[in-house]
Amino acid sequence: VQLVESGGGLVQAGGSLRLSCAASGFTFDDFAMGWFRQAPGKEREVVSCITSGRTMTYYADSLKGRFTISSDNAKNTVYLQMNSLKPEDTAIYYCARRIRYSSSDCRRAYEYNYWGQGTQVTVSS
Repeated sequence: VQLVESGGGLVQAGGSLRLSCAASGFTFDDFAMGWFRQAPGKEREVVSCITSGRTMTYYADSLKGRFTISSDNAKNTVYLQMNSLKPEDTAIYYCARRIRYSSSDCRRAYEYNYWGQGTQVTVSS
C-alpha cells in the first residue's frame, strides 16, 4: 500500500488549494479514504473522509462548507478541495486508508492503518 499526497503549499488567507492523494497497492474503491491534519503542538484531527464505494462523505463539523472531498476511481486518487482558507488551517495534511469496517462513519483516526507522508499547508494572514 502506498499513499502519496501532493498539492500543499503557501497560500494567503481566503485562498484555495486542492490536495491530491495517489493510492496504489490495493483495490481503491474497496476502502474508505480519509484526510486528517496535524498542526504544531496539536493532536491529529479528522478533516474529511469518503466511504468505500464512494457513496458517502463526512466532514469535521467546523470545516463543512469550506472543504470538499472527492475521488477519481480511474486514477486511484482522492482529493481535498480547500476554499476560504484561514491561518488556523495551517497544518500537515495526511491521507489515510481505513481498515475494512462495517460502520459508514469514517471519521475516527484509529480506524486507519495506512498513512501517507503528509503535505504541508501554510496559510498566511
